[in-house]
Amino acid sequence: MVRFVRLLLLSLRVKFLKFYYGMNISDGVLLSSKCNLDKTNPKGIFIGRDSYVAFGATILTHDFVRAIHANTMIGKECFIGANSIVLPGITIGNNSIVAAGSLVSKDVPDNCIVAGNPARIIKKNISTKKYGKLNNV
Repeated sequence: MVRFVRLLLLSLRVKFLKFYYGMNISDGVLLSSKCNLDKTNPKGIFIGRDSYVAFGATILTHDFVRAIHANTMIGKECFIGANSIVLPGITIGNNSIVAAGSLVSKDVPDNCIVAGNPARIIKKNISTKKYGKLNNV
């Protein structure tokens, strides 16, 4: 029962972000209640279906110092780890994983795992399923 209520509240949050802020969030996306999505340029956030953004993760679409407002795109079936930061204008490819605590400052290709500060590719040619869970683990 508790899990059902939690999932219901998280899905209502996604609907609110889509309706009120105009964020481009696909069906099946799961956003932690503690993740941070940039509301300065909310229409610049694009999250593909069945992706998961963990607690403390921050997705930015603007940079005040450089006066940038850019689209930040996260592909399908991706996992954005806890306390990671995705900078404005970054594209994270489909079926990719961003490890916890990573700072993503460059585009991430499809089917990769990135980690570190700055985030670097640590594994290629991976396969993920819903919410960025690895296949065949």
